[in-house]
Amino acid sequence: MKSIIRSVIVAAATFCVGMTAAQAETRVTYKSAKSTSSYYQMAVQIAEAMKTGSSGQIIVTVEESQGSVQNVMEAAVRTGNYVFTTPPVLVRLAQGGKAMFKDKANPKFDEIRALFPIPSLTMHFVMRADSGVSTFADLEGKTVLIGKGSFGAREGAKYLKLFGLEGKVTLADVELNNAVPALKNKQIDGFVTAGSYPAPNVIEAAASTGVTVLSLSDEQIAKTKRTRLVIPAGTYAGINNEIITTSLPVVAHTTTSMDDDTAYQLTKTYWEQKSGMGAAAAWWNGVSGELLENIYGKVHPGAKRYYQEAGMSLPEGS
Repeated sequence: MKSIIRSVIVAAATFCVGMTAAQAETRVTYKSAKSTSSYYQMAVQIAEAMKTGSSGQIIVTVEESQGSVQNVMEAAVRTGNYVFTTPPVLVRLAQGGKAMFKDKANPKFDEIRALFPIPSLTMHFVMRADSGVSTFADLEGKTVLIGKGSFGAREGAKYLKLFGLEGKVTLADVELNNAVPALKNKQIDGFVTAGSYPAPNVIEAAASTGVTVLSLSDEQIAKTKRTRLVIPAGTYAGINNEIITTSLPVVAHTTTSMDDDTAYQLTKTYWEQKSGMGAAAAWWNGVSGELLENIYGKVHPGAKRYYQEAGMSLPEGS
């Protein structure tokens, strides 16, 4: 009888320990991007880093998304630990009921809060080293691949127009994923791509063909109305100068439904694991505390507590 009682007690104790461990887990949904994109890969890396950095106490489930607009729209209806990525400009538009959010205004958009920056979408105008192109003015008469339908394609076309090159550059009818072979075979003089730096296709082009990546002047950057970004010298093989370009900042957000402790732990773990993520994927090395200045609106109080402890500056009013 005693042995039976002892077994019951042990079983009950084991059950309670298991329940405590389960209750201690923090589960987070991370809404990212299309599964074929680099931002989905980043989301998977963040999920792994959160699990490692928290010793399994933070479990992140990555959800595929059709884009940042969808991510913001879902912020109005999702509850609990919902994290999503979007350029801060879309938060501003949603809260103002403007552009793609016109007639879709929702008071829940005012409950969006920032957590931490992730790699920015960075514009690259990549030219074959022997093309003779070193400035945007040199693009006249050249053949350039900008792709179709993507942020980079839209920005590339916009910049050509802004800089007086519309109709003066031949746009290659080639898919962007064939840019490097087309460049190597001299079917094109260059290509335009937007992605977190260092961009894999630019790394490949620099290593296999030799390239120049164009820099923008301050005047040109002002015309684009995008954020100035400096790619450090030596980021790409053979390019020993800084590249001055533009970017679209991207930030991980949540809502006020997330409690302060969870937001604190997520933010703390992210920054503590960032160097480890950077060792596995170089695009994380472009993220620093300086990117916090791109946040629009409010920072979650839990995240703010971490930044205050870490001595990291936040935008005024955040």
